[in-house]
Amino acid sequence: MKIAVGCDPNAEAYKQEMIEFIKSLGHEVTDFGSDDVIYAHVAIRVAEAVAAKEYDRGILFCGTGIGVMLAANKVKGAYAANINNVYSAQRACLSNNCNIITLGSQVTGDMLGKELIEAYLDCNYVYNERSGKKVDAIVDYEQQHCNAV
Repeated sequence: MKIAVGCDPNAEAYKQEMIEFIKSLGHEVTDFGSDDVIYAHVAIRVAEAVAAKEYDRGILFCGTGIGVMLAANKVKGAYAANINNVYSAQRACLSNNCNIITLGSQVTGDMLGKELIEAYLDCNYVYNERSGKKVDAIVDYEQQHCNAV
């Protein structure tokens, strides 16, 4: 898969370690940077690229993962989940069709971060009776009520 990543300056070292790990799993990675202290800027750039289907998925990092998640979710077609356990990483994809995950470099250790990323990237969303209608409701609302960034 083609993966877009980005972070704020505080998460740069963490992001670099995760990039190397993602590459070791066989994925292609593009780093959208980390120089801008306004984390929303990089989060939006990653989210726009993922929503435009230039990348299969995105992974964003900041101190908690919350700020970049909020910013990414403002982009039409971007569905970001802040994750902190393997089950949520899997369900972000399998139940919610999230195309972006976010992690907190100050609250998620290196080993756990790698486990979360691997769990997320190992999953593929398949439309099904249980989750499909729920995802459809989110996408339908977005299409009717939200303008693109």
